[in-house]
Amino acid sequence: MKRTAILIAALLALTACGGTDPAADSPTCPNGEIRFGIEPYEDPAKLTPAYGVLTGALQRELNCPVRLQVVHDYSAEVLAMQNGKLELAQFGPLGYVFASERAQAEPLVSFGDANGRLTSYQAGIWVPVDSPVKSLADLRGRSLALSEPGSTSGDALPRYALSKAGLGRDEVKIDYAGGHPEAVLALINGKVDAAEINTQQLATASAAGTFDPAGFRQVWASDPIPNDPITVAGALDPAFKTAVRDALLRLTPQEIAQVGALLDVDPPGPMVAVDRATYQPLFDLAAELGLTEGDV
Repeated sequence: MKRTAILIAALLALTACGGTDPAADSPTCPNGEIRFGIEPYEDPAKLTPAYGVLTGALQRELNCPVRLQVVHDYSAEVLAMQNGKLELAQFGPLGYVFASERAQAEPLVSFGDANGRLTSYQAGIWVPVDSPVKSLADLRGRSLALSEPGSTSGDALPRYALSKAGLGRDEVKIDYAGGHPEAVLALINGKVDAAEINTQQLATASAAGTFDPAGFRQVWASDPIPNDPITVAGALDPAFKTAVRDALLRLTPQEIAQVGALLDVDPPGPMVAVDRATYQPLFDLAAELGLTEGDV
């Protein structure tokens, strides 16, 4: 009996140490958990529950805990993946460009519509409906609220458009508001003459009743931008990358719906596979603007 008790105690000790946990040693659970990062492109109070549904479904598919991390800003997310603190991350398209260079981030999937096509969004610049500003050129000497440095629709594309319109860096007063919702509020509260509002933020702010498009006017819109990629750190096991992509592609539209609503994907379909070529126009934009990792 004493010998049996000793054996049982030894087995219990091994179990407590996690030595018999199959998920911990699985290719789909490399370190006992998967850390999934997202940028604060919307109020974290909205992001956290929406991504909680998505990551919960991913956890089920991979049989591995998935821990959501809402990082401080674009550069912090790139740095976290570079330093091995994130296995997965959703980046804005331009953020992915720099994450691919610094952290070897590889795009796996993005958000599809009900017909299974990759969705897109547009950057925009808005002014009050009674503003004398009719075009980008009219912003000379005026103030413009942008989201934050490194944002695709909230920084790079609007600045590129200003440059193409013949406006120098010092001819428009740029005010980085700290996020897309904050840029909208700056315009609503009359703190700036104009603000960037992308189609995703336009949809969520309009639905929430915080922004009435009837009181404002759009003076510029970008070409369509492919929606955010969910990426994996390049140094990880190929078997893990394949398993995660397959798991994400299996998620149902209902499990994606809350995140999709934040990205103006309504109704959503299943996720769609993407690769570097999907985002080549953003690599080209970064090269044309001379952007470096210091711009994110």
